[in-house]
Parts: sequence; structure tokens; C-alpha cells
Amino acid sequence: MSGTTILQYTANLLSELKGIYPDYEIKQFGRLLLQHVLEVDNTQLLLMNNDLLNEEDKHTLDTYTKQLKNHVPLQYIIGSTEFYGLSFDVNPSVLIPRPETEELVDWILKDNHQPKSLLDIGTGSGCIALSLKVHLPDTCITAWDISDKALETAAANARRLKQEVIFEKVDVLNCTSTDGQFDCIVSNPPYVRELEKAMMEANVLNYEPSTALFVSDSDPLIFYRTIAKLGTQMLAPNGYLYFEINEYLAKEMTDLLRDTGYTNIECRKDINGKDRMMKAQLT
Repeated sequence: MSGTTILQYTANLLSELKGIYPDYEIKQFGRLLLQHVLEVDNTQLLLMNNDLLNEEDKHTLDTYTKQLKNHVPLQYIIGSTEFYGLSFDVNPSVLIPRPETEELVDWILKDNHQPKSLLDIGTGSGCIALSLKVHLPDTCITAWDISDKALETAAANARRLKQEVIFEKVDVLNCTSTDGQFDCIVSNPPYVRELEKAMMEANVLNYEPSTALFVSDSDPLIFYRTIAKLGTQMLAPNGYLYFEINEYLAKEMTDLLRDTGYTNIECRKDINGKDRMMKAQLT
């Protein structure tokens, strides 16, 4: 039998990428790439181990392997990712949604405040706003971003998921208008300090949008301070503010929110035991 079987492709991928990624991650890459190219689910794929790849699919998979060797994130290669049980289109104009952010969405939903209105600041792919809208259909949700391309991606995700969210281009650091009032404001703003770059992987540093990731070492809380202050004008009485935060700056965040007038401040750890989420109330 000539040609490459699916089982052989998986073995070849493991050999090609060994030393660049952990073995378990390479196997996951292979599964997801094959599902994407062959348009099958995992159960179907398991029954196809001895099937031959046609030349077109083999060429496409070889191209993807080269991209992986150059640390292009898998999610950008296949153009989508899963978040909170939903599929989101992603591209280099938006951050790839993280599991930690799913935990933030889960916290908001399990608090069960049933907000009539909610604002998501720095929406990117729209993953927070749209995931919340699916589970809070009666909530009017507005989402801001500074990037036209990010807003295009978020709006496309909204159309595909058949959810209505109001997307607006707003530079929160230069926002002077405080029209509208919200029961809840949520944000996952840039929070990685320049000094933390050395701890980051090449696939993040080289491909994900730096403006959505990094803040200066001299003022790492600039977005939080701005949003917290804006919240004092835009939150309804007893409204809630939720943040994803830098794990190293939980104390500074608590002080900032207290000094800005918030109460009932709570910090939560993520699944990895890192201080990652914060909630505060404007009473």
C-alpha cells in the first residue's frame, strides 16, 4: 500500500515536532488538524487510522506542520477555538481565549445576578460577551474594543452564533463619554508586564496581538485604574465589576479597587492556583 495513512501521519508529526512541543501536545495537534482537514469528529477519526490521506489533504497537513514548527498557534492555523462550549473564529487580530477566562465567565454566571445590562471592555473575539449572552439571553450586552479588526471578528462570531451584542469601537484609556448605565462591567484587559515577556512562549510573543497583552512596567494597572474609575460613573447602584488580573498584582488590585470606592472585593484563584479573577461592588 503506497501513500500515507492517518496513523503514519500522526507518527510522522510526533517525529517532526519532537523537542519543540511536549508529546501529548503534538498528539493533540495531530488530532485537531486531522479533524479540521478531513471534516470529521473524534469518534469518526478513531475509525480511520488505516485510511490513506489524499494528496491535497497531505499537502495541507504538511503546510500546517511547517507553521507549527515556526510556533504559529494551532488556533490561528485552523482559524477557530473552543471557549465555554462554543466555537469561536480567531485570527492574529485577537487573543486566543484562555481557560482562565472561561473561569471568569463561569463565576459571573454562577453568581446569578441576572444583570439587565452588561459591558465587556476589550472584547477581542467576543468570547466573554457572546458566552454570557448565550446564557443570559435577556441581558442587553455591549462590547468595546479599540481594534477594527477585532470588532469585525467579534461581529462575525456573533452572527455565526446567532447572538445579539452591541459592538462599539472605544479606546477606554481616552473614553470621556459615560452615556449609559450598566449593572455589570467585565474586562480582561492587557496586564502582562514587559518584564514578564521572558516567561512567555514564542507562539504568544510572535503571533498574538501585543496591544492586547502587554502594559508598561511603570504603570501595569493603567487599564484597571481607568476602568474602575469609569465604573464609578457607569455602574448602576450595587453594580458589579469583574476582572481577569495579573497573578502577581492581586494585592495592588485590591488596594486600587478599595481606594476607588468599591466594596465586597473578592479575589479568586484559577484552576492552576493563581490569583486570576477579581470581583468588586459599587454600593
